[in-house]
Amino acid sequence: MSIAAEKVAEVLALPAEERACLARQLIASLDLEHEADAEARWGTVIKRRSREIDDGQVSCRPVEEVIQNIRAKLRAPRRQSS
Repeated sequence: MSIAAEKVAEVLALPAEERACLARQLIASLDLEHEADAEARWGTVIKRRSREIDDGQVSCRPVEEVIQNIRAKLRAPRRQSS
């Protein structure tokens, strides 16, 4: 199936925010294999992780610190395996 060039041009002419919204909707429409129990399983994980935090089994860091560390790792030169 081919998309008409006019449609593509019309979509590409949209403001960035609208293109991003459309892209998210298109990607979501491709997720046809929705697991029926996914939300329940995530709920179980969230409850378990919350208990671990409350019980002091794990420590948390501010999201800003985590993002800063990730960005630093992404900027660091990569080592080549020999």
